[in-house]
Amino acid sequence: MKCSKCGSDAVLFQDYSGMHLCESHFTADFEGRAKKAIRKYRWISQGDRIAVAMSGGKDSSALLHFLAKTFGERRDITIFAISIDEGICGYRDMKPVEKIAERYGVSFHSVSFKDAYGFTLDEIVAKQGDRISCSRCGVLRRHLLNKTARELGATKIALGFNLDDEAQSVLMNALRGDAETLVRRQVPREGFIPRIRPFIHLPEREVALYALLNVEGFIEAGCPYSKKALRADVREILNIYNYRHPAAKYALVNLGEGLKGNEGDNKTEPSICPECGEPVFGECQACRIVMEMKR
Repeated sequence: MKCSKCGSDAVLFQDYSGMHLCESHFTADFEGRAKKAIRKYRWISQGDRIAVAMSGGKDSSALLHFLAKTFGERRDITIFAISIDEGICGYRDMKPVEKIAERYGVSFHSVSFKDAYGFTLDEIVAKQGDRISCSRCGVLRRHLLNKTARELGATKIALGFNLDDEAQSVLMNALRGDAETLVRRQVPREGFIPRIRPFIHLPEREVALYALLNVEGFIEAGCPYSKKALRADVREILNIYNYRHPAAKYALVNLGEGLKGNEGDNKTEPSICPECGEPVFGECQACRIVMEMKR
């Protein structure tokens, strides 16, 4: 097929827009929409120190490429990478991630579950099974990422979440009946580093193509424990529905943004966990997991 804009060979068909795009016009469209999201939410400002959460997969690698290309020459903005080593034998390898960071001239920082908590994700699975491994991992990753980013002086944490991820999150919260999370807005709170998601309106397949066209050596294998997570079921359901209704994922993301515009519990301030010293709402879930593992 030929590009709808210039007649060159197309690399992508956008089913939601009906356009075929060549590599040049795809890149311009992709980066333009990511920049639009940054402007819309005012995610990046002068003087920011942006910590890119790097797993080494397609999403985070594409995000680092985009941020380095867009803001790398600005002296008033600093970009660096943080990787969390969960301790998954045969899967998590920091060397490819570090090489990607070096290629873009950004400093690389790696922290591990083992050093921070005294155990690995493999050990959690061995003791508690893999049915809840993703929920445990998510709590510990967020806790450690925020702590590390704050200690390194970050003003923003950049996540490679794409349109599919956001749509899945909205649907998951709805299926769990989690109204509080659905309406909670992200507002500045002491101790929590604000998170930005430049790819929030970009489909996963387009992020993957952007990574393939621009980044060498990113990790293509997925986490071996993710297959039993609720997100995996929701992803399958949503992809089947989206095949017939290509705008479904955009509708879910817009719904999530609309709900967050309503009044929710946004005045609640965090407390400080007496065990780990990190800001928390209610019980510290990370410390609860640590205590479970010590029993």
